[in-house]
Amino acid sequence: MSINREERLQIMLTAEELRALDDWRFARRMPSRAAAVRELLRRGLADEGMLDLDGRSHSKDFGVVGGPAVEQEQE
Repeated sequence: MSINREERLQIMLTAEELRALDDWRFARRMPSRAAAVRELLRRGLADEGMLDLDGRSHSKDFGVVGGPAVEQEQE
């Protein structure tokens, strides 16, 4: 599944914030910083009641509002 992302968001982070993001990302084997930021944003929005998380996400599925794509069951 390919997600078409047309909007760019730039943020400034302190060295400490970037280290924390990278540590979190590597501990979870996230594919990129952008994927980690999207996942953290998705979790924050879910915590605020804006999204419903189902707990079944894969690194390629990290998006904010769409949630993870449903994949076929593996045999």
